[in-house]
Amino acid sequence: MTGSGTALDDTALTDTGLAPTGETGRVLLLACGALAREILDLIKINKWDHMDLTCLPAIYHIQPEKIAPAVQDAVIKHRETYASIFVVYADCGTGGGLKKTCDDLGVEMVAGPHCYSFFEGNDRFAQIAEDEFTAFYLTDFLVRQFDAFIIKPMGLDRHPELRDMYFGNYEKLVYQAQTDDPALTEKAKACADRLGLDFERRFTGYGDLSAALTAL
Repeated sequence: MTGSGTALDDTALTDTGLAPTGETGRVLLLACGALAREILDLIKINKWDHMDLTCLPAIYHIQPEKIAPAVQDAVIKHRETYASIFVVYADCGTGGGLKKTCDDLGVEMVAGPHCYSFFEGNDRFAQIAEDEFTAFYLTDFLVRQFDAFIIKPMGLDRHPELRDMYFGNYEKLVYQAQTDDPALTEKAKACADRLGLDFERRFTGYGDLSAALTAL
């Protein structure tokens, strides 16, 4: 349960997303399901009662070709209900396709190449990216949904021997923690062990996500 009173289930956020949390007629945040908890927490903390949230399935994280068309459909569906819509996705593997879609629709979106960047802070991530090309990143959501996003799609549950093919060139797993949750940190460590990678935890909080929503 989030502070907003909206019950969230990670499996539902992965597979089906989240219906609008209300219909205020003001600002709709159209987001990836992997960001739902963080966005609802920011809405509560900042008392942004003029903002509603709806989320597309987080599994599009590994199916980026679906993101831009789904965003387009959602904007068209909701734009008459709200004064404005803000897309809470970065590029997320769309190769610029999402930015073009948003430009064509006349809506804004979060800056950055992906959520790992804006959680770290886009400027900071750009500085360290060249030195961390052997790092594999996880957020709070991806730690909780590790099997659904990593193990099962890659077939590692059935063929663990594929680990070296997928992760042989990685050196460490970087857990970008949005919360201080010891249990989640332990699970992130177990994820690193499962992939045979060194472990590093960074508390990023909400990073540039907070600034982007505040700017609205």
